[in-house]
Amino acid sequence: MKFQPDSLDGVNAIARIEPGRVWVRQSSYEHSVLVPWQGAVQTWNASLPADLTAEHFAPLVALAPELVIFGSGARHTFVSPALYRALIEHRIGIETMDTPAACRTYNVLVSEGRKVVAALLV
Repeated sequence: MKFQPDSLDGVNAIARIEPGRVWVRQSSYEHSVLVPWQGAVQTWNASLPADLTAEHFAPLVALAPELVIFGSGARHTFVSPALYRALIEHRIGIETMDTPAACRTYNVLVSEGRKVVAALLV
């Protein structure tokens, strides 16, 4: 029995992930990205968890999601909560996982109609 549609009109779905590349719908990206549930995929000027600053997380507030799924790259790496303080202050949840797991989780959440953004280090 199938529980979800083959495609979700107007929703950004992550089609696949490869080393150094992520596919959103039919477009590939070889750099870090912000993938909102709807709208344009945005280049995210971030590369390594150790290089992140609070300014990297600031654009996420403007997207007004319920939840941010942070893909920290090939390995699951937590960053300081001080970096995403703006999200906390705006009552936006954040979950951290490796980027492949973040892509899978993001797809499940958008298929449920959730307002979620994937912040992916590629």
